[in-house]
Amino acid sequence: MRRDVDVQHPSRRQALRASLTAASALAATQAVAAPARPDAPRAVPAGQYARNVELVGYTDMDHRPAFKMAIRRVGNRWYLYTGHFWDSGWSVVDVTDPRRPEVVAFVPGPKDTWTLQVDLHGDIMVTALEQIFPNFGGDPEAGFEEGIYIWDIKDPVRPRRLGHYRTGGTGTHRNLYPGGRHVHVAAGAPGFRGNIYTIVDIEDPARPREVGRWWVPGQRDDEQGPPPAERPHTHGFCCADSADVSLHGPPYVAGDLAYLPYGAAGLIVLDISDVTTPVPVGGLNFSPPFHSRFGVHGVLPVPDRKVAFANSEDVSYGKGAAPHASIVDISDPAHPWLLSLFPTPEPPPGAPYPDFPSRGGWSGPHNINHHQHHPDVQRQGDLFYIAHFNAGLRVYDVSNTRLPREVGYFVPPDPTRRYGPMPEGRLVAQTEDVVVDRRGYIYISDKNQGVHVLRYTG
Repeated sequence: MRRDVDVQHPSRRQALRASLTAASALAATQAVAAPARPDAPRAVPAGQYARNVELVGYTDMDHRPAFKMAIRRVGNRWYLYTGHFWDSGWSVVDVTDPRRPEVVAFVPGPKDTWTLQVDLHGDIMVTALEQIFPNFGGDPEAGFEEGIYIWDIKDPVRPRRLGHYRTGGTGTHRNLYPGGRHVHVAAGAPGFRGNIYTIVDIEDPARPREVGRWWVPGQRDDEQGPPPAERPHTHGFCCADSADVSLHGPPYVAGDLAYLPYGAAGLIVLDISDVTTPVPVGGLNFSPPFHSRFGVHGVLPVPDRKVAFANSEDVSYGKGAAPHASIVDISDPAHPWLLSLFPTPEPPPGAPYPDFPSRGGWSGPHNINHHQHHPDVQRQGDLFYIAHFNAGLRVYDVSNTRLPREVGYFVPPDPTRRYGPMPEGRLVAQTEDVVVDRRGYIYISDKNQGVHVLRYTG
């Protein structure tokens, strides 16, 4: 039975935080819109560095730092949907006027559960539920909710929960919902080390069911030998059991092919013309020479250009092997090959650090303008946007895929308040995600501050 839950107005933030402590695992199903406050001042942090990127607006997210984001236009209004780092739940932000973004609803999530990830298409939203990693403050002994929630977002500020799919394990990390009946999931399933690929049918959203799965040989507990390229690692995690061979996600679908960013196992291409039986087609290893954990963190295929964008994630605080952001030739998906590497960001003039790995916090690439299946997201063209942790947003000209070049950046100011235990050590900016809407407005999130709204001016 579905139960209604409270949705917060920003003015009731303290009361909601108290209610979160007692929140049930059944998350909010009815949201109440907060009134717009057109005359409210917008405090924009100072001290940022920028080149060919201007700051348009900022929201502190009611002191709930956002992580993954998805953008959607409904009528003449624009809405940004976000997961959160240190709060269980999801926010809806009205960004119709990008100069004055306004949090208009917050939907509480289940206790002791990560609600980082969000994806949507049309009137359906899919949100991830996952066990919180210990280095992010999770308690391995605490109960948690896991899997995905499926939501009806016809009313954009009152999400209504339709169904819940459970993996039976640690939950899901980053998933893809490109519309239609299938969600493509990075699942922590019982009996496996690391996340595996599962395909979930949501034709009946109230009764989602798994219809297909695939994993790297060696991931299953009863298989001989460890997964290939397994290496010890002491910095951070990419899945709840800290395996190097793990599907980070999202599995990105292009036609009958699924492109999987599979950590130390690299980029893997599957034929999913029969979703019940995914079949390996090809792949490309990145580890070595690049680091093993999160060796491939994200993949965005662009079949029309016969390329894919790929990147790793470095969680070693600059103490491990180099990260990468790459362009891969996928003209023959059975034999992808490395086409070029993006140049490493350099500190802006006057910055008090010689390079970003020595600045503090995590450095290197993280997320890209990934949601190309959204009609309201700017199509991938000659500009490529990537969140680069302590180097902020980086913008590259990829008109020549053999010679990508940086044409802009925005490095946010360092946070002034710590909301969670990460990053370890010095509190510095950690740009996490980037979404670009088809109006050209760029949204970036941070572990310990709000969402900046930007625009490329080059």
